[in-house]
Parts: sequence; structure tokens; C-alpha cells
Amino acid sequence: MPEKAHSAEGISPPIEINLTAVIMAMRGDEPCIFASRASAADPSGLPTGPYEPLTHRTLELGLRHFAQHQAGLDLGYVEQLYTFADRGRLSEKISDRPVTGSAHLVSIGYLALTRIDPQAAPAARFTPVYAAFPWEDWRKGRPALIDRVILPALAHWANEDSASSKVPRTGLTRKERIALYFGTENTPFDEEKVLERYELLYEAGLIDEAIRDGRAAPAHPPAERLGPAMIFDHRRILATALGRIRGKLKYRPLIFEMMPDAFTLTDLQKKVEAISGHHLHKQNFRRLVETGGLVEPTGEQTNTGGRPAALFRFRRDVLIERPAPGLRLGRGG
Repeated sequence: MPEKAHSAEGISPPIEINLTAVIMAMRGDEPCIFASRASAADPSGLPTGPYEPLTHRTLELGLRHFAQHQAGLDLGYVEQLYTFADRGRLSEKISDRPVTGSAHLVSIGYLALTRIDPQAAPAARFTPVYAAFPWEDWRKGRPALIDRVILPALAHWANEDSASSKVPRTGLTRKERIALYFGTENTPFDEEKVLERYELLYEAGLIDEAIRDGRAAPAHPPAERLGPAMIFDHRRILATALGRIRGKLKYRPLIFEMMPDAFTLTDLQKKVEAISGHHLHKQNFRRLVETGGLVEPTGEQTNTGGRPAALFRFRRDVLIERPAPGLRLGRGG
């Protein structure tokens, strides 16, 4: 058994390495994640498991092993996100072991993409991504929740900062961060800043995890609950993953990891819109996909009734031909 490390304050707790996976797939036109629950009363969480170096030769093999064991899923694309190791990231109220004297849990977060088999039992365990981040889905325009609930609550929080601040600031003020992350005051909304928006709401005490983790309740709480809580810091890990895949779509063809082998261009557009969170101009999107050499026709058409549509498949040769074969997306009406 390894000895405990010593520090200036005494004996440090042992370190335990866990692997936490955001396993994302498409169910219809909705991005979903595989969710696990400790019990029916607990908030949802992401599948997680210990890294066992005597069993798993690499971190990724360990991730794939427990994803298969917990979810019965074979993962496609896998990417390491970030190492989450903040002290206090496991709330005493939801941890299944006492905080004092326990190991300090370091989670290595991963983004993993897969396809849902509608006939498989685990399909029911996939939950919509935007349930956790209702302010991130702009496919039908700016979510009303932002102006109705979020911005008024953040404005109160920003005013508290202005009233109490006596020292000149070198960084962004609360008001400036709100404008930068939520697209106010003629600032464009950047769909990749998912984590920054989540952390701003956490700092302001406007989401359940902030209160659960011991932050003071805001003087002006939001009029509505801003999505369901997740265990530990799993919603933060999910925010990191959503921002990462939104950025990667622009230079990596990751969307095809979640597409069937054959698809229509309309289906492809809807799924790209679902991940990016905003609507795309139909003709511009088709021109982008076709001229970029990302797809090729199968020579077949849909035959499910209605007007037939041509079927396409991902053209894998593009991975060799171009270093960054992604989708340079632009919003459209």
C-alpha cells in the first residue's frame, strides 16, 4: 500500500484517479448523453470508473472498458477533455463516503461519441443535453429563458458587485462578463463558451450545484430552476464537452461518428444544428458539405413514403486529403 504524502499541514490524503465520460449520441435530432444514477433519489451523473493501471494499459482503454461494462456501449471517437481536481469538488451531501480522511478524487474527463441502437436497453438511459443547459439551444432563436430569467438575475448580481467594489479591477467586471458570455450589449453570442456561461451562473449562485456546494444563496434568486443538478461537478464536465465538440465541428468531421452509415443531407443538417445549437441556412449548408468533399452519394434514395431524397455517406478519403476537414458553419435564416 503506498504511503501517504506529507505536506506542511500534515498527512495528505491519498489520490484516486477516476475516469469520467461524456458519452454523447444523437436520438432523433437531439444530442443526448448516457446518464447514470447512484439511486432513484440522486441527481443524474456521468458514467465514471476508477483507473486501474494493473488492468488497463492506457487511460483510454480503461475508459472504453468501463463504458462497455456500465453502459454496454462500444465507443467511437474518444478525446481527453481536462483533469478535474479542485478540492471540495465532491459535496459531502452527495458523496457516498465521508469527506474527512477519504481519498482525494481526481477525475480525467473524456468526450466519447457513439450511436444509439433503438433496440438496445441502454438507449433509455440517454438524456437530452439541453435539459442541463436550456439556454444553449438557439435552433428556434434566442431562448426566452435568457431574457426572462437569467439576465435579470445576473443583473442583480452584477449590481451587487458594483456597489461593493472599492478596488479598481484589472480583469473583466461582472457586467462585462455577462455581455461577453451571453451576447448582450451588441456582443455576439459565442456558442463555444458553454463552460464560461455555466461557471458564471455557478459563481452567481443561480444553479442548484452552487447552493449544494455551500455558496451563499443569491439575494435575488432566479424565477425558475436553471436545469437539473448533476452529481459532483459533472455538469461542469458536460459543459466542457459540449463547448469542445462545438468547436471541433469546425475542423473535424466528428458529426459522422453519430450518423448512420447512410443519411439524407436534411438529416445531416438537423444533427449539425443540434450540436451547434443554432439554425443553419439550408442552401449554404449543402454547398459547404458538397464542395468540401465531406460526403458522397450512395446512389440510393429514401423509400419511407413522401418525396424520395438522395442518400449520402461520409467520404473517408477526405481525412487523407485535407488536414482539417470540418464544417465552417455560419448561421442562417
